[in-house]
Amino acid sequence: MAYFKDADEVYATIGKLFEDLAEDDELAPKFQKANTIVQYQYREPQSQITVKLIEGEDGQVDFGDTPMEPEVVMSMDADTAHRFWLGKVNVTVALARGQMKAKGPVAKILKLVPLVKPVFPRYRQLLEDSGRRDLLEAS
Repeated sequence: MAYFKDADEVYATIGKLFEDLAEDDELAPKFQKANTIVQYQYREPQSQITVKLIEGEDGQVDFGDTPMEPEVVMSMDADTAHRFWLGKVNVTVALARGQMKAKGPVAKILKLVPLVKPVFPRYRQLLEDSGRRDLLEAS
């Protein structure tokens, strides 16, 4: 069974995480060094999050349709994304196995991977704070 029942649940958890990161004074500038726009296309449930990571510009996170033109597109099941943010998915292995697919300059994505480790506990906390302990136990 999928962890999320609909796109709104994806946006309330993974989407909220991206919004929090865009406003984080310490982490946002590090992610913006990627100088790209990344779109995450999720399946089961169908949902889409687009994130602007441009140095010197304010972060922007759009759910669903967006006027932003992504340079990098990552597609995967929403469950894979959830498990990734819990620190349980290795991006390189997931790409090799086809659990994640990437279009665009993959090097930009791989540059971001070392930056996400401090985000894992934050995602766990976000799930606890929003009463989604079920998502912590299920994975």
